[in-house]
Amino acid sequence: MSNQSPMYLALRFLAITLPLCSVSARESSGSPLPGAQRPPAAVPDGAHDFDFEIGVWTTHLSRLQHPLTGSTSWVEYQGTTTVRKVLKGRANLLELNVDGPAGHIGALSLRLYNPQSHQWSLNFANGDGGALGPPSIGEFKNGRGEFFDQETLNGRAILVRFVISDITPNSCRFEQAFSDDGGKTWEVNWVATDTRTGDVRERESGPS
Repeated sequence: MSNQSPMYLALRFLAITLPLCSVSARESSGSPLPGAQRPPAAVPDGAHDFDFEIGVWTTHLSRLQHPLTGSTSWVEYQGTTTVRKVLKGRANLLELNVDGPAGHIGALSLRLYNPQSHQWSLNFANGDGGALGPPSIGEFKNGRGEFFDQETLNGRAILVRFVISDITPNSCRFEQAFSDDGGKTWEVNWVATDTRTGDVRERESGPS
């Protein structure tokens, strides 16, 4: 028979049961237990990130003639940009046609969405090259799109950054910049501002 006092036994009982009651209360209330992992937040679906741009736009373009040479000579262009949905809305196609003192620029940009990575690839081709360039990969966050790739300029590997910003229902801004020091510094060489002028009949082709 134990010779421990009733008071000692009561205190020992409380010391054992109170922590168990606390755990049970947290479980029943839905509060996370210490060290419990919360499920990762869902990544937003960006398949409609470019919906704002579907339509016809007036484009004013400024282009640095000789990037990464120390040149400050810019040329101006004016023209139109037309953006259509393709592949049942899973992609879109941009057509640019602008003219200026330095001549004509005609170009295409095919934007493709990857639902696994939740990122876009921007595939650019000008009318003279006859081929798509390296894709720029990126995404939109807080209403701003940033896309990156690596290219070669004058035999030297460079980084390319393309930014879409200042997005409103009737205007937006596009900026391209180059870096030849691994992204430490950037030189802007292409700035386009678009103003909406009309809608375009969506061309949705391809298998569903």
